[in-house]
Amino acid sequence: MKRQIDIKKVPKSKKKVLVALLCAFLLAAAAFMFMIFSFSSNEKIELFKGENPIIINGEQAGNAIHIDDSLYIPIAFIKEQLDDSIYYDEPTDSIIIVEGNNTIKIPFQSSSYIVDGEKKDAGLPGFIEKNGASYLPVSLIEEIYDIKVTIMPKTEAIWIKRDGESLIHGKIVNKDLKEEDARLRIESTHRSPYVSRVSSNEEVYIEGEAEGYYLIRKKSGEAGYIQQSLVKKLETIEVDTGKEIKEVERPIYDEPIHLTWEAVYTKNPKTSSMPDMPGVNILSPTWFELENEKGKVKNLASKEFASWASEEGYKLWGLFSNAFDPDLTHAALQSFDTRKAIIDQLVSFSKQYKMEGINIDIENVNEEDGPLITQFVREASAAFHQEGLIVSMDITFISSSGNWSAFYEREKLAEIVDYLVVMAYDEHWATSPVAGSVASIPWVENNLQQLLEIVPNEQLILGVPLYTRIWEENEAGEISSKAVSMSKVKEWLEDKNAQPRYDADTGQNYAEHYDEEERKLYKVWLEDELSLSKRAELAMDYELAGVATWSRYFADETAWTALKMEDENEEKQ
Repeated sequence: MKRQIDIKKVPKSKKKVLVALLCAFLLAAAAFMFMIFSFSSNEKIELFKGENPIIINGEQAGNAIHIDDSLYIPIAFIKEQLDDSIYYDEPTDSIIIVEGNNTIKIPFQSSSYIVDGEKKDAGLPGFIEKNGASYLPVSLIEEIYDIKVTIMPKTEAIWIKRDGESLIHGKIVNKDLKEEDARLRIESTHRSPYVSRVSSNEEVYIEGEAEGYYLIRKKSGEAGYIQQSLVKKLETIEVDTGKEIKEVERPIYDEPIHLTWEAVYTKNPKTSSMPDMPGVNILSPTWFELENEKGKVKNLASKEFASWASEEGYKLWGLFSNAFDPDLTHAALQSFDTRKAIIDQLVSFSKQYKMEGINIDIENVNEEDGPLITQFVREASAAFHQEGLIVSMDITFISSSGNWSAFYEREKLAEIVDYLVVMAYDEHWATSPVAGSVASIPWVENNLQQLLEIVPNEQLILGVPLYTRIWEENEAGEISSKAVSMSKVKEWLEDKNAQPRYDADTGQNYAEHYDEEERKLYKVWLEDELSLSKRAELAMDYELAGVATWSRYFADETAWTALKMEDENEEKQ
């Protein structure tokens, strides 16, 4: 049976329309291709600005200079790209670099430099100036920092690669490479100007990709975009500088830190009179203090106390303070040589008294000296870490309170030390114009939240007051206060027959007493088991490293159990 298929004929007029549309499409496509290639840019521009360009992170970031056949890199480049802590020490006219646990001093125009007190020969001036800019030699920079420097042929570009940085090797694969395709363009389009060209089988580095193009770099250092179809990926390798980093073991604390400061003003306490302190694992006696502008450190340490602490299982973090004198602090810390003298003494003391850590307590400093304090802590931490010591530093909550807060560079300090101890007091201080809590719980928590935005919680220790202020107000409205211990305030409450009540605003127990004979009103916000347990809870809730109490002298036997940072479920088990 034949199938009858009805094929309708297309009218001639419609055929003409279809042919016209097809022709239009072909013409448009041809025009499009013509536009792409006819507008392929023939403009060649210079990729690098100036001689001896420095390449890092895929971009030029400055220029080196030649001095007596040696290449020098601007210190401004080092500060911006490699080490923002590189420091110019004006009194010694030296550049100070702290890299790892090493402190390097490079004097101006000297052919030698000093690493941790040991003199080394650089073979050429290590720190020079030219045309108002400061420079260090490439050879010395490569020796100090964990980088690899390559001088690129033809362009003499300086390519700086960091240890561990990944490099993707590639190869140009098209044998019949057209001139316009071989050009490395500054943008991922044929219309972009070009900076150089590649050859077939040329080996390159692939640094990125965009819109069907690879960003590649030639071995001359020149870089630009080329079509992905012209490049074959080969292998990825990691930069290895070959430097061995010496790691020094320091104590690891598997349990929350509970440090208490032992206030030593003239002599150490009798070890026979020291109380039991369950939960305390670190003692920090205030043994060391800056004594004069030459960097001499006053020493009140006791071998007897150190031996007793070791026998009792306590770790010792000797405290060093700046005597809370802003002028003395500036005079002593402004020079590398006096900073080193201080640090060397503290290292010696740490060995003499078998300490496991140093607690740095620098307070009352002029705001403009903040970077100076950071530099001292940086140099000190490197030296202390070499000895296997834990380094902690005391700071305040963030505020604009002049010499007491504004000078701390908290973010930088957090990168340097092992722990920061926040002195979470005094909300109301000894001469405060109004009476109030030493540190109300909401005030502590609000400030803690703000601080944790810039300091890691696992690095932060919460400072806790063990003292209470008894406030006295007369009828003229004049206010004064005195700090008393936990046991003394209990005696005062009993003597005055004052009954504490819970104050929701502060999260503490509060008591007051009006003396009719004296015509004075007494107020007290208590540091007791309630407030201390709440502070320990804050430390646990925010997963802090632990707590630190000021000071052991003010505590009674209830303080230590109230401050134990233990999970209730674990305790029950």
